[in-house]
Amino acid sequence: MKQIKFLVILFFSMIAISCEKELDLEPQQSISIGAATETPENINSILLAAYDIGRNTSPDNVAPLYNGNYSGELNIVSELLGNTDQVSWNGTFANLSEIASKALLNNNASALNIYNDSYAIMGHVNTVLANLDKFDDAAERDRVEGEAKFLRGLVYFDMVKLYGQQYNASGGNTQLGVPIILTPPDITIRIPRNTVEEVYAQIISDLGDAYAKLPDTNDARADKYAAQAMLARVYLQQGDFTAARDAADDVLQNSGHELTATFAEAFDTDDNTVETIFSWIINNQEGTNLTNTHYATEALGGRGGDIAITQDYLDKFDSDVDERKNFNYPGEGVSTGLTLTSKHTRQFANATPVRIAEMHLIRAECNFRLGSSVGLPPLDEINALRARSSAPALGSLTLDLILLERELELAFEGFTLHDYKRTQRAIGGLPFDDNKLVFPIPQSARDRNPLLEQNQGYN
Repeated sequence: MKQIKFLVILFFSMIAISCEKELDLEPQQSISIGAATETPENINSILLAAYDIGRNTSPDNVAPLYNGNYSGELNIVSELLGNTDQVSWNGTFANLSEIASKALLNNNASALNIYNDSYAIMGHVNTVLANLDKFDDAAERDRVEGEAKFLRGLVYFDMVKLYGQQYNASGGNTQLGVPIILTPPDITIRIPRNTVEEVYAQIISDLGDAYAKLPDTNDARADKYAAQAMLARVYLQQGDFTAARDAADDVLQNSGHELTATFAEAFDTDDNTVETIFSWIINNQEGTNLTNTHYATEALGGRGGDIAITQDYLDKFDSDVDERKNFNYPGEGVSTGLTLTSKHTRQFANATPVRIAEMHLIRAECNFRLGSSVGLPPLDEINALRARSSAPALGSLTLDLILLERELELAFEGFTLHDYKRTQRAIGGLPFDDNKLVFPIPQSARDRNPLLEQNQGYN
């Protein structure tokens, strides 16, 4: 009998996110495909397991099964590889040191872990999508399909930005992305990498379906506005400013989310705030917030400031009363002399939040580029966001000022690499499309699948 052996399915009794009740199913060493997918309850368990892979979790306090892309790994690699003058790397992990110095090897552990975890999530998601016929309730079936496609679209978007060159808004995106796999796990599958154009088409299709299928609210799990917020992010990365503006405007007008009263209230929370559109739930029973691990002092649960703020970054602010400039604290102990961000000070805070502030920045940038004022005129929108942090109003706008506001608002949240690439700015002295700014396809994946062509520079 064929066996299904991707690991998290074997742990149906794990809680996938904190709002869910514990699943009453026995873990097994292997389980037949038929048994694993025979009921709606089992399909829901597989979906919950897909969420769980995104976090750094482990059963019974043993070593984590997965690294946790969305526990902070994707944030960290973007900030280190995209760093120009914003942060300093003070840690000792070889994989992150390679990324910080922009000198990755083809066996880099972060590149391997992110790649493997991404396809593990999609293995679960594809199994869910292949078994939607188990649901008799149409609303539940739509919700499950929507969540699964949200996760798949999200994961492919984060993969193609790291393992492929930047999308070119003028077309011709034949550069290699990652393999698109839409079927349940099968160890015999051998397919080559799809183009960046093909991967983006799949992402938009999945997130569009998720938006159509998901409810307006869905507790701590993805809802339709989480899908629309991700579409706004995708369209912006593509340079499709009209679609990005309209998606962001939909979220701003209809999701019910709004800016928190103060900048500080948006971060390091045990529960999602009114500003949080979606996040990965972490608590002291499950998960590790890796951003806290690498950004915080030992007293706050971190390693003592592996990643610290530079004076060059602080000098980007035009006002000393801007709360964002002062949202940091001095290191102590091994981090004495370092300035550390206050965005990642709670050890069990929710991870990788999608914030409504990002939607304001997307709408403002796209309106400015298009000469439109959908929702708000760009200057009014930027000034409203600055006012939340007590920064003085600007009298006029340029594109450079809007991009600077984005950098000041979203710093240390995983945007730096991708924002600099899409705007074609140099990164750490390298052109935005330098081969050193693209992750290698893990050599172990290429050993299993000889059809996977390696990125340039990693032979």
